[in-house]
Amino acid sequence: MRYLPAMLLHTSRARINGLTAVIRMARDQRAATAVEFAIVVVPLILLLFGTMEFGRALWLLNALHYSSEEAARCASNSTATCGTSSQIQSFAASRSGADFSVAVFTVSTSAPCGNLVTASYPMNLMIPFGSYSVTLQAQSCFAPQKS
Repeated sequence: MRYLPAMLLHTSRARINGLTAVIRMARDQRAATAVEFAIVVVPLILLLFGTMEFGRALWLLNALHYSSEEAARCASNSTATCGTSSQIQSFAASRSGADFSVAVFTVSTSAPCGNLVTASYPMNLMIPFGSYSVTLQAQSCFAPQKS
């Protein structure tokens, strides 16, 4: 008879010790900062890279608009510099400031509005955990200068 209550006492002490160990582990905050950092770092890095890529996309889009506008204006006003389509494309690429190739720009001198310069640039986004691409487009049209 004495053996049975001692065994029950031993198992209830083990449960109490196990429960207190769980409570102690729940109250322990030594690694809480590392766990919180691990949870927050991935969205923070994605937000950082997304902001940088958004700024780069705006800069490239501004360069496309500027260069297409300058090329259309040159085609309308200066036939010596921008007399042919290839000259207009080269002028647009040189004025961009973003090192675009000549193939990015297309020229139409017979558009209803006059000299139309269109730019289309496929931009690869440098964001971790994925490969994304977006196409930036710009166009400008100027009527030919009357002599």
